[in-house]
Amino acid sequence: MLSLSNMKDLKTALQKHGFLGGLDDSPEAKEFYSHDASMFELRPQVVAQPKDAADVQRLVRFVAANKKKYPELSLTGRAAGTDMAGGAINESIIVDFAKHFTHIGPITGLKGTAQPGVFYRDFERETLKKHVLMPSYPASRDLCQIGGITANNSGGEKSLEYGKVEDFVTELKVVFADGKEYTVKPLNRKQLEAKINQGDYEGKIYQRIYNLCEEHYDVIKEAKPNVSKNSMGYSLWRVWDRETGVFDLGKLIVGSEGTLGLVTETTFRLVPARPHSGLLVLFLKNIKHLGDIIPKVLEHKPATFESFDDQTLLLSLRFMPAFYKRLGFKKFVHLLWSLIPDGLQLLRGVPKLILMVEFNGETEEEVRAKVSALHRDLGKYRARYEINGFEEDPTEGKSEKFWIMRRYSFQILRSKVKDKHTAPYIDDFVVPPKHLVEFLPALQKIIKKYKLFATIAGHMGDGNFHVIPLMKIEDDHERKKIEPSQREVNNLVLKYGGSLSGEHNDGLVRGPWLEAQFGKPVLALFKQVKHIFDPENIFNPHKKTDATWDYSYSHIREHF
Repeated sequence: MLSLSNMKDLKTALQKHGFLGGLDDSPEAKEFYSHDASMFELRPQVVAQPKDAADVQRLVRFVAANKKKYPELSLTGRAAGTDMAGGAINESIIVDFAKHFTHIGPITGLKGTAQPGVFYRDFERETLKKHVLMPSYPASRDLCQIGGITANNSGGEKSLEYGKVEDFVTELKVVFADGKEYTVKPLNRKQLEAKINQGDYEGKIYQRIYNLCEEHYDVIKEAKPNVSKNSMGYSLWRVWDRETGVFDLGKLIVGSEGTLGLVTETTFRLVPARPHSGLLVLFLKNIKHLGDIIPKVLEHKPATFESFDDQTLLLSLRFMPAFYKRLGFKKFVHLLWSLIPDGLQLLRGVPKLILMVEFNGETEEEVRAKVSALHRDLGKYRARYEINGFEEDPTEGKSEKFWIMRRYSFQILRSKVKDKHTAPYIDDFVVPPKHLVEFLPALQKIIKKYKLFATIAGHMGDGNFHVIPLMKIEDDHERKKIEPSQREVNNLVLKYGGSLSGEHNDGLVRGPWLEAQFGKPVLALFKQVKHIFDPENIFNPHKKTDATWDYSYSHIREHF
């Protein structure tokens, strides 16, 4: 008899059920997998490392068969574990895709396939051999894996030009709650009718989701946040389009955090990789001109428009030795040498905000013309530019020092700030850029009110910011700041018509805010989506629609 109070019984039962992959219930494994990059802790009972899709199906069938008798049983998919919202942890079974699901499929034309345990950096290395790219990668591009990118509907520095992951996923392989793997891709009206007429488990999902979308069509379309990017809730508004007749169930799977099924393979649309790039950098002593700068920059249609604040800059300089381990001696020396001109710039005073505007092109001349045009328009704001040609290694380009600070700031902060730890609970909101001149001072006021030490970096062109407080979370006084400060920031974001998550998804930290973001009627539709796919709640519980702040708050880490 299976007893959930005895971990060895669970492990043995999975083996008897035919599971062939690795099963680890050691104290070391449970400790390691109890954390991701968030501030939460959930200790699993066992870590399963499926060998293939058939193994994933066995896991799902096992949990489905035993769920009623043992309600605590559940499955949470995990790739690299870089999730900042707590979406990759649970108290039952962790499904670790990083061990065996590492195959990169064919990359042909403008299409490429990869399993969830593939590092994005490895996938990109293969696509660039064909001079193509999946451009919607996050700042953690060197650390994250395809499974997390798909589950979170990730975005990043190139999303301003290209959009998010949901714009690039063309096909998925997913194991649903019946324990079978299905291929999910866009369907036309005739294909949708055929799918519904199957009358089987898969067909019923399509029928019920179609009926939901059709019955509440206007409400669903109006529910879409009026921002350039969003990872809150389920993207129901992108599933069914009456005008085109296209029905795409994959729009629900992407960004669902593994709450609707377990993705075993993702196929992406790719774009040509432009060989040349140029970066224009602006050092702002204050943000009073931001309202003029942002629209002027966007008029020039840049590929990327990023930013980071003075705290990020100073901490990057303070912990510069940490970059040595990441870059190696040669690149580290190059980084230090290239920083000297900007060190001279700092003698005039530390800027409050550093803006980075990048253009891409087929030739250096094309890029130089684009950068120079914007440079002329922004000359009075002391903008200056760098050109990084195709012949240079990206890490050794003149602009790379800025990208290093922008991309690696969070990883450095996680490990280097004494007695304080990253607490990413207000880290991923989106506000329409036209409101930033008013919004940012109000945000700073809240940060100051709660005496938070926080870094601010983000995607300026989208109005998407990552505010990372550094706190001694185990201190009860610090801990009590989390809920009220989050409430004030989130209410401020919603006041300006924003989204509480542009890239990092809901997880434990923002799931409780779905009603505030969308209202009760739309949240009820989200709950129906969850029930249609996962009626027994076997996939990643306490995230998305069944998240509660009491549960989340009770699982904030107490020790680091």
